Amino acid sequence: MNEKITVTGGTMDQKEIDNTVKYVESNHPNRKLKYLKIALDGDYANLTYEFEPAPFERIRRITGYLVGTMDRWNDAKRAEERDRVKHRVA
Repeated sequence: MNEKITVTGGTMDQKEIDNTVKYVESNHPNRKLKYLKIALDGDYANLTYEFEPAPFERIRRITGYLVGTMDRWNDAKRAEERDRVKHRVA
């Protein structure tokens, strides 16, 4: 992780860097830092960071149900989805 952390405008010891990382991650649970830039300006530290993309599953509303995939549907529900009228967005 440290190769993804840069400090400019001064120096910070490793404990300060670790605490800064914990601070950012505590405000964004379940996210992993992609990089962190710490720009020191006197008594202030300006933080610039980005997180790794969060995986997500596409959820659609089909035949009255919110679904991610249709792999657990029975044959009747699959036929209902196949036979429905699909509208185009203009």
